[in-house]
Amino acid sequence: MKLTLFPIGTIETPFNDLKDIPIQPSGAAKVQGTIVIDKKYEQGLTDLKGFSHIILLYLFHQSKGYDLMVKPFLDDQKRGLFSTRAPRRPNPIGLSVVRLIKREGNRLTIEGIDVLNGTPLIDIKPYVPGFDTKEVTAIGWLESKQENATALKSDDRFIKT
Repeated sequence: MKLTLFPIGTIETPFNDLKDIPIQPSGAAKVQGTIVIDKKYEQGLTDLKGFSHIILLYLFHQSKGYDLMVKPFLDDQKRGLFSTRAPRRPNPIGLSVVRLIKREGNRLTIEGIDVLNGTPLIDIKPYVPGFDTKEVTAIGWLESKQENATALKSDDRFIKT
């Protein structure tokens, strides 16, 4: 099976360095950014302005390699990669739910963005609570850690040269 992904646009943010980026959108609640969609996909933005939040799927384009056991930003012990949101993954795909502020042509102004400036965007989906919100009964090792996500910033633990 061959898999081909390509960017539909770029996410512009104030974060130009992999260090000191909020580690989750909750830590970037007031951070604004811009999505610039390739003009050939602009028509696909029709009707998006009726949604307050959107889901962004993007590539961790500066991510190189991966480890199956990682020390996540929210913990001091190693955890299985797939129980974390670490950026260095076999398929370096990220996901963020952000607030949509406005659309102007092929540009979307968003809020709550926690990614590196220039991040390639691979898809946008509307966030619909009736579809996307689930009753969660367990969040594993993150149970006592999630409240720290609003204050923590990235460091160099996932930067590989």
